[in-house]
Amino acid sequence: MTDVNSPVINTTDKTFDVDVMERSRLGLVVVDFWAEWCAPCRMLGPVLEQIAVEAEGEFTLVKAETDHNPNAATQFAVGGIPAVFAVYQGEVLDRFEGALPEAAIREWLSGLEGQINLQDAIALVDSDPSAGLEQLRSLASEVGRDEFLLKFAKIFWDNGCREEVQAILDRLEARGFLEAEAEQLKSMLALESHSGGDIDDLRKQVSLAPDDLALQLALAKALVGGKEYPEAFDLCLDLVERDRQKTGEEARELMVEVFKSMPADAELVSEYRRKLSMLLF
Repeated sequence: MTDVNSPVINTTDKTFDVDVMERSRLGLVVVDFWAEWCAPCRMLGPVLEQIAVEAEGEFTLVKAETDHNPNAATQFAVGGIPAVFAVYQGEVLDRFEGALPEAAIREWLSGLEGQINLQDAIALVDSDPSAGLEQLRSLASEVGRDEFLLKFAKIFWDNGCREEVQAILDRLEARGFLEAEAEQLKSMLALESHSGGDIDDLRKQVSLAPDDLALQLALAKALVGGKEYPEAFDLCLDLVERDRQKTGEEARELMVEVFKSMPADAELVSEYRRKLSMLLF
């Protein structure tokens, strides 16, 4: 491994993990995949090196000549060169390909700061949840990139911060659309409104009043709240068949909401989406 204080180092497959992955635990590493025969690489390389020297330790530039780093190039899915990757805490934060102008490179590097702060806050959540979440709240109020907001929302969800999740979803929805991941979070949030209730008591009431469709819908919602999805879906299908326009429509909407909260390729979703379609069409 080259001098740890050097702003620019050369690496090979033998030292790549130490030079890049381990070094990234200490700070930002920028990896430049290049080759001597590549004219754009020869244009980009000196610019990156100059910026790295001027940065005075803000990041380390690791030069990875593809002829000497075939395994690393495969690991990073390098398709064309030059290819530049930002690595921090063992994870790729961002990348670009081609010989960008110096101003664009500096702008790209500047944009990495938000991602680094996010990674640091995530790490802090593990060791000090209260402090980490407070730091995330502060960062979320400043961040503008949608993909960052989604990351924040997922972390807030995992840590039970529902108000923060809703606030981020509101910001994203103001654009007029939501990504699939955001739609899933929205559905999960909506489904939490079904407290679950006393499922056993509702089952007894339904058995005594089998024609009370509103009661059956209440049981289906309670089952969803308790994550007893197959029974809930079967009830919903029965309601769709018996009362398509009223309780059946609410039951259909409930099923669709649950579908959206689950992975699209989930076997349960595929099975009951098919059954619902057969009833409707």
